[in-house]
Amino acid sequence: MNIPEDMKGAFEQAIKKAGGQSALARKLSTPAKKVSQQRLWHWFQVKGVCPAEWVLQVEEITGVSRYSLRPDVFGEEPADVSAA
Repeated sequence: MNIPEDMKGAFEQAIKKAGGQSALARKLSTPAKKVSQQRLWHWFQVKGVCPAEWVLQVEEITGVSRYSLRPDVFGEEPADVSAA
């Protein structure tokens, strides 16, 4: 599977904004669902993208847009309709 570099780059940016893999994993973890640094490493290094089920949480934590993280799922970023 060939992952577009822009999606991997957006995921890398989110990891950096969160303070690294361990920090992002801690911020994503809940009592019901734990995310380890190893799992996050696997998402980034092996899969190359943030899993779609976690994109909204990653966006909330880091400010990196869901449209950058997974344009294959969320499509292109919509134009700002409030500016019209």
